[in-house]
Amino acid sequence: MTSDRIPRHPRTAVCAALTAAVVAAPVAGAGPASAASVASAAAATAPRPVCVSHQSGLAGKMSKDIAGALRGRSGTVAISLRDHTTHTRCTLRANQGFDSASVVKVTVLGTLLWDAQRHHRGLTKREKTLAKAMITKSDNASTSKLWKQLKPSGVKAFVRAAGMDATVPGKDGYWGLTRITANDQERLLDLITHPNTVLSDGSRACVLSLMGKVIPEQRWGTPAGAPGGTRIHVKNGWLERSTHGWRVHSIGAFTGGGHDYTLTVLTQGNRTMEAGVATIEAVARAVHRDLTPTAYAVTRYAPTDRPEEALPAVPKD
Repeated sequence: MTSDRIPRHPRTAVCAALTAAVVAAPVAGAGPASAASVASAAAATAPRPVCVSHQSGLAGKMSKDIAGALRGRSGTVAISLRDHTTHTRCTLRANQGFDSASVVKVTVLGTLLWDAQRHHRGLTKREKTLAKAMITKSDNASTSKLWKQLKPSGVKAFVRAAGMDATVPGKDGYWGLTRITANDQERLLDLITHPNTVLSDGSRACVLSLMGKVIPEQRWGTPAGAPGGTRIHVKNGWLERSTHGWRVHSIGAFTGGGHDYTLTVLTQGNRTMEAGVATIEAVARAVHRDLTPTAYAVTRYAPTDRPEEALPAVPKD
């Protein structure tokens, strides 16, 4: 794995052997405009999250708090949130395209499981080993082997079946340059967390299990601030190019303890990896706090302060 570190139903259960317990959050005068006025004007024209909710007052509070979490931060951020408990949705630039980096690995796993279902078979021992390394350690070599096996045409077929209409697989083997949107990632998370006709219950359990066992160094981003006792399922990614700087992304599902919500935060134009991680975690903390206001601060999930993630291979700019 190539990694980088920030300094200090009738279908076959295709992945039954991998459906172990998931990680839980721990319980315990006229003239030239000044810089300030320019910044103020930019903030005033910046798009705000659009939230709707069945819970009185929640939509307005979430929109305000997410906007507050983003205030003063550079880069472009896209957000898509769905909470099934309060019937709340929030979006920001949710149909804008981003290079996927390693978050596409969940789509690759979904393709693998869906393809196995269609052929009425379980995963082979080799496929299980590759899938586990791809998700829990973000192993690039394992991802490349599965991508080659499935082919971009296979990924295209899966995202079409999944209703992820804006997702476009990367060309020439560069799976990290797959184009994704926050709304499509939320669609994928919804398929993983709720019964549907695309992924069987066994397939969904497989994906959730692996996303719940991501190594601690890679369990940053959207889990930040999750309430104690919540089962955390996450996949992150980052990469840098000369255009749009650092792309830093995180997708997460939060279940158990009466909770049932998913969150996608995609970013680009970050000057550093650290900046992207900080932006995502600021948004995540605001979301978790608003959805679970009675949770004790000391029980909320504190992600690693030394995040790691694989850097996908990309062509030279």
